[in-house]
Amino acid sequence: MPLRIGIVGLPNVGKSTLFQVITQKQADRANYPFCTIDPNIGVVAVPDERVDKLAELTHSRKKIYTTIEFVDIAGLVEGASKGEGLGNKFLANIREVDAILYVLRCFRNESIVNVRSEINPLKDKEILDMELILKDLETIEKRLSSLEREIKSGDKKAAKEAELLKRIYEILKQGKLLCDMSWTKEEEKIIKSYQLLSSKTRIYLLNGNDEEVKGFKNLFSENSIAVDILGESDLTELSQEDKIALGVYQESKLNDLIKESYKALDLITFLTTGPDETRAWTIKRGDKAPQAGGVIHSDFEEFFIRAEVINWKELIDAGGFSKAREKGLIRTEGKDYVVQDGDVIEIKSGK
Repeated sequence: MPLRIGIVGLPNVGKSTLFQVITQKQADRANYPFCTIDPNIGVVAVPDERVDKLAELTHSRKKIYTTIEFVDIAGLVEGASKGEGLGNKFLANIREVDAILYVLRCFRNESIVNVRSEINPLKDKEILDMELILKDLETIEKRLSSLEREIKSGDKKAAKEAELLKRIYEILKQGKLLCDMSWTKEEEKIIKSYQLLSSKTRIYLLNGNDEEVKGFKNLFSENSIAVDILGESDLTELSQEDKIALGVYQESKLNDLIKESYKALDLITFLTTGPDETRAWTIKRGDKAPQAGGVIHSDFEEFFIRAEVINWKELIDAGGFSKAREKGLIRTEGKDYVVQDGDVIEIKSGK
């Protein structure tokens, strides 16, 4: 399944325009390069020169990039946790994404109504945070109530779970986000099972030009990117030739957003290549060779024997697999090998 990013924000912050920029980037020159698969979901290919160069090297008939789904979630208003506006729909949709992209207004435009009396992206972030926290508190209260019966029957597992939920409840009451806390693997598993909204990784998009964003950028040093969404929208109307002719050609900031999403979620890419296809695959940093094989096919993880591995750049420089083998550049790795970003891998399995 592709990585899923939920786009959220207060009214009139540029959220819908951002989604339009994503869905306008449609093209047929690669698999899933910016297309709409649903009225509120855009699938975006992750730009990757390694795929292009490896496909050229091995004369691949097909190139497949990793993808991100951007989900345009119904706008949020204060009180969403209590069902205000489209609150319940908004919050239900967030449960289904891997990370949340906060679109925060930094731009000043009198013709676009500001639902708040000031331009303050930090305060807007706090409003968004609080609505998610309030919904999580409600979720935990309901679960604690149901756990009481299990605890009375002597269920030790239920007692342990209730202890964790009470600790989480106190953290949330202080206005803190679960994604900012450290948890054991067991605790993370329990938190994930409840799809708690405040546990989702956040990425902050400051919407405005360089001058408008300048005063706020240092407040969002972590997982943040500045994008002039309206400017990006104008650029999508121009062909690459027109941009160059007008002297406004530039790489889309959307590419930076995609890279920031990968960084925030601690994801890396490994590759497979051959005459049939060159393909990029996404895994978590720290995953081992059998887990990487499992992304390709479950049998590769279950019946894993070994992996043949080479860095993509080394493979390019060597001029292909045959010459890389002659030079001893292709390594044989076992089940404990930790996959590195940019590895080209061939999995050997017993089935």
